[in-house]
Amino acid sequence: MPPHEALSVLSESGGLRPWRLRGRVLLPVVQGGMGVGVSAGGLAGTVAGLGALGTISSVDLRRKHPDLMDATAHLPHGPEAKARINEANLEALRREIARARAISQGRGAVAVNVMKALSEYEAYVRQSLQSGVDALVVGAGLPLDLPELAREHPDTALIPILSDARGVQLLVRKWEKKGRLPDAIVIEHPRLAGGHLGAARVDDLQDSRFDFEVVLPQVQAFFQSAGLEREIPLIVAGGISSHADILKWQGLGAAAVQLGTAFAVTEECDAELQFKQILAEAKPEDMVEFVSVAGLPARAVRTPWLEKYLRLEPRLKAVAHPKSQCTLSFDCLARCGLRDGDANMGQFCIDKALGHALSGETRKGLFFRGAGRLPFGNQIRSVRELMQVLLAGEGPTVAPV
Repeated sequence: MPPHEALSVLSESGGLRPWRLRGRVLLPVVQGGMGVGVSAGGLAGTVAGLGALGTISSVDLRRKHPDLMDATAHLPHGPEAKARINEANLEALRREIARARAISQGRGAVAVNVMKALSEYEAYVRQSLQSGVDALVVGAGLPLDLPELAREHPDTALIPILSDARGVQLLVRKWEKKGRLPDAIVIEHPRLAGGHLGAARVDDLQDSRFDFEVVLPQVQAFFQSAGLEREIPLIVAGGISSHADILKWQGLGAAAVQLGTAFAVTEECDAELQFKQILAEAKPEDMVEFVSVAGLPARAVRTPWLEKYLRLEPRLKAVAHPKSQCTLSFDCLARCGLRDGDANMGQFCIDKALGHALSGETRKGLFFRGAGRLPFGNQIRSVRELMQVLLAGEGPTVAPV
């Protein structure tokens, strides 16, 4: 029996329901997008090939292509460099989508995650659509303009990432007026997820309004009162690590769950081995929450680089001032604390820090990680083994955490 069929049988025998996305029947596990270069075509294609939703993170994918890096890494600052680097990143995105589709062989679904906070957000969305991606996942801001951008691509699933019921209600009402509903919605818990978090301040991470037990019933009540023309599947993200977790959230009305870090420590993840080991070996006490350059709370591993940055942060903020030239001259955040001189935001170059993390450099890199435990403890296993454990609680012996 092919692996994707075997997993489907395992999932059903484990009491889980498949879910539908634009006519595709998928396993109830979604691989979250992770940049820079952590979830590219290799990981996303493998996940999709097993019958689930795999996700490419769109930002700065030229790092995965030596020819594109060689052509752009040493350009002088300026508008011409920015244009060439943006073009290289769009070409890298096109390649990674093609790679994922080739690996998946038409099974499952391939998505691209695009951050609304990027200055070239629209360009990434358009490239993804032109490349025939199955779904677009957009977070780090309210993508109220996504229906217009995707108007000529009605078959591409549109999936916003939100964190509370009020955000869901606002977005759905706005999209309804544009003649389109989300094909699914990711409900991401800021206290449990990794990377940039959907809360205004670090102190808000503990707010109970983000708890799935609160958000899911509130959103379902809104859907019923709104009289929507069809059901919108909900995908919960953050803190999921077991088959029991998926059963629990499906029992409360979720269609599927999303995991990031658990997929980042698989053999097929697109990052270097040392990157995976650092995430896998991190303990709960190694997690730190801080304000990123985007002005959003973030969660990462307390590495030597992050320790040093947090020590220096008060001094860096005290001398914050707008930079006349971006240090990289390419698409990055639309608002950046370092570039814009905003002392209320982080004061480091996030692309450089994430790029160093991709290679496993703890003294230079920023390693985003979720707060939950990992299914295989500190071990690195295959995507297929991870799916077996999540879908049915079956698989290799799970190492103690």
